[in-house]
Amino acid sequence: MDGSGDLARAYSDDSVLFRVLRHLGWDSLANIGWFTPPTLPFAALTGPVPFQRRLVRRSLALLDARPGQLVLDAGCGRGDTTARLGAAGCRALGVDIQPAQIDQARRRFGGLSGVRFAVADATALPRRAAEMPLTDGSFDRVHCLEAAFHFGHDGRRSFLKEGFRLLRPGGRLVLVDVTSRTDQPIGTLDPDGLVRGTWRFDDIEPCERYPLLASAAGFTTRRILDWTTPVLHRAAQLCALFVATASTRAGRRALCVRWPGLRTLDAQDWDEVITVVRAHRAIGRVTRYTAYVLDKPTRLPTGRPPV
Repeated sequence: MDGSGDLARAYSDDSVLFRVLRHLGWDSLANIGWFTPPTLPFAALTGPVPFQRRLVRRSLALLDARPGQLVLDAGCGRGDTTARLGAAGCRALGVDIQPAQIDQARRRFGGLSGVRFAVADATALPRRAAEMPLTDGSFDRVHCLEAAFHFGHDGRRSFLKEGFRLLRPGGRLVLVDVTSRTDQPIGTLDPDGLVRGTWRFDDIEPCERYPLLASAAGFTTRRILDWTTPVLHRAAQLCALFVATASTRAGRRALCVRWPGLRTLDAQDWDEVITVVRAHRAIGRVTRYTAYVLDKPTRLPTGRPPV
């Protein structure tokens, strides 16, 4: 996985943006969220958690996991999606490269039946994790929600190969990721590295390249869903509202009344988070949010060696 040392410090208070998000309630889950026009005004009042849960439900619905099936939740973060799989009757293994995330996942959900967590690199999985063998064809489903953009191009290709190896014939991988509309290097739109430095990634995959990588790994692409509007575009609307409010003293005071934790920010912090959010908006015109449903064929093509 690219930049694993940097990634170990991601999603932490090292970033002023994540300090703000934590005070807004962005804690147990670490995804952008799914927003609809009728509910968008409520997001400014309730915070992101209900909308993050909605995105998780949509992602897991594509997985179509059944009770008793063995599921790998790659890039599981703090364990919420893995726990949901366990609550649905699956045997779920959540892996993440960040020890701090896995520690939280174990504290929160380690006692649930059928749920296990392990520190592991999803692009180069060990042969065992959490005392569970990761043998060829041993899993029914693989899930990866909003994590693969961290992996880098080579890491994403490796992850797809690992997913194919782990899945039984007829198994499914659901990959939901931030993607790009073009081949334009993200650095040209993020020249100061504010977005890449915040989220600890080097690049994002062009959306049309993912099916090619999946096909090269052996998958059949069953569905491709463009979730850009309900995820990225509407989150951008909320970001614009936040920036407009935080740009005035009166607005900052109002935000602090609603979310008292924001009182810990000083003037420099406010200026910095506004700059970072504006940098995110600048790359919005080339980014997409895409869900891929990838199936492992029940029969391998003639001449293809089994994994």
